[in-house]
Amino acid sequence: MKDLVSNLLIRYLEERDVRHVFGLCGHTNIAVLSAMANSKIHFVNVRHEQIAAHAADGYARATGKPSVLLTHLSPGLTNAATGVANAALDCIPVVVIAGDVPTHYYGKHPHQEVNLHADASQYEIYRPFVKRAWRVDTPELFPEIIEKAFALAENGQPGPVLVDVPMDIFSAQIETRLFDRLRQNTKSLTRPALDAETAARIVRTLAEAKTPLLYVGGGVALAGATEELEQFVDHLNIPVAHSLMGKGMLRDDHPFTLGMTGFWGTKFINDKCLQADWILGLGTRFKEADCSSWYAEYTFSFPPSKLIHIDIEPSEIGRNFPTELGVVADLKQALKAMLKAARELYPDGLKKPGLAAEIAAYREDFKASNREMETSDAFPMMPERILADIRAAMPRDAYLTTDVGWNKNGVGQQFPIYTPGTVLTPGGYATMGFGPPAALGVKLACPDRVVISMVGDGGFGQNPAMLATAAEENLAVIWVVMNNNAFGTIAGLQKAHYGLTYGTTFPKDGEEFMPCYADIAKAYGVNGIRVRSAAEFKPALEAAIASGRPTVIDVAMVNNPTPTSGHWNILDIYSPNKDVSHVATD
Repeated sequence: MKDLVSNLLIRYLEERDVRHVFGLCGHTNIAVLSAMANSKIHFVNVRHEQIAAHAADGYARATGKPSVLLTHLSPGLTNAATGVANAALDCIPVVVIAGDVPTHYYGKHPHQEVNLHADASQYEIYRPFVKRAWRVDTPELFPEIIEKAFALAENGQPGPVLVDVPMDIFSAQIETRLFDRLRQNTKSLTRPALDAETAARIVRTLAEAKTPLLYVGGGVALAGATEELEQFVDHLNIPVAHSLMGKGMLRDDHPFTLGMTGFWGTKFINDKCLQADWILGLGTRFKEADCSSWYAEYTFSFPPSKLIHIDIEPSEIGRNFPTELGVVADLKQALKAMLKAARELYPDGLKKPGLAAEIAAYREDFKASNREMETSDAFPMMPERILADIRAAMPRDAYLTTDVGWNKNGVGQQFPIYTPGTVLTPGGYATMGFGPPAALGVKLACPDRVVISMVGDGGFGQNPAMLATAAEENLAVIWVVMNNNAFGTIAGLQKAHYGLTYGTTFPKDGEEFMPCYADIAKAYGVNGIRVRSAAEFKPALEAAIASGRPTVIDVAMVNNPTPTSGHWNILDIYSPNKDVSHVATD
């Protein structure tokens, strides 16, 4: 029995419990769209492929499963590239299925083909950042390739993959048995575990250390290991510092959560890392900004500190710091093994009330240092007050997407996350424009949860067409546009080092910041509010949450820099031997 590849693909996706496909149409993929029309899968239509890629990224983060992105050839594929690269650097599993030129036109330079240096090589565009890029050369190969694509995307260190499909292959007929036999193949691989002997060694080392510390990254969430992490910390009372991507892996009101390290970390947290004699790194890459550009005097110093590093990806271990003990393992399995060892070796656990009291006192002091800003009635608003008001209005389990600037760095530093895995941040790629469309994917994945996107005006201006999708799908996301009328972080950096803000700020219409994003929202059929005073902001946000409608809140903000106590090597490049970072641009 034979059927079209496009029909069999949709049936395969249904059997994998794929419920949404993100993308945009083109003449190379309409066979797939047509097959999807009568299926259980919902196609999430967008106005730009970067929006689809970020939405698919957010969806995968919220579900913990690979998402599916469907694109057209060449401009469709390259439009999506930024979003797919963002997913790649944050280890997010996305299966990208792209249409391509017909196989019988290889070498003839047909419409829209990328072919200046080689024919039939569109798939190579993604090679630098996907885990693997396949080109399907015959229809019969397609079933096993799509099966391999899902397996590779979600196993090992997760990440996006590309399956590039000439349009005539989507419309070819093949024997249905080629897909049917895939049902016999496992869809879930057993992941590498930590052996009992090594688990016990690690636990004893941490228990006998004078100043042990856990350093966690986003790999904890990717492994679904946040509960195991909290249980392990509860039993051994070891303090936890985290990278930007590790924000929220342990709730911020846990007595042993220290906070974010590095450039945007605080001196107290960075000093705790420097003072640690043993550090257990869990699912982290020890990246530049998180580690103060790896300068030994600011955040981490190996030696004298000693490092144990557990990660699913071997190449991450020892990449940036010498490692005393490196372990390749799934973090959920590893934490279970270490917790078992801890309960056997130390049945009553370890208690460190003095350390808990020290952390609590630090938190109170830090909160007090921000209180004036958090309660300021100034307008444009202080960024600290915007963050404080959002936290006060947000449900404890709400999802938050960030972008770049204050909404990312400030959130990492001073915005409490109470439910692990509910803050989504563009980490490795730091992509401006990630947050607003990523929130669409989160809302589709978790329709009953409040979803708020905190974004600067520069980031929101990248992809405003995502509002069309929000209106069409009635996705009750709330976008808070922290509007400083600038690419604020870069403007502050340029002002500090060069004394000007050329190319980093936007013109005003009198005193008004332009454009008015609330008006743009209304044009797309979405609620739009422009806040005119600090007192108006929190009530507007509370009303938006209660409305159940997609809403944009445009709030003017003072362009003060996020406080920094760590270091970043770019400061040395711009102003050697000077103590200068960012300054306010106004």
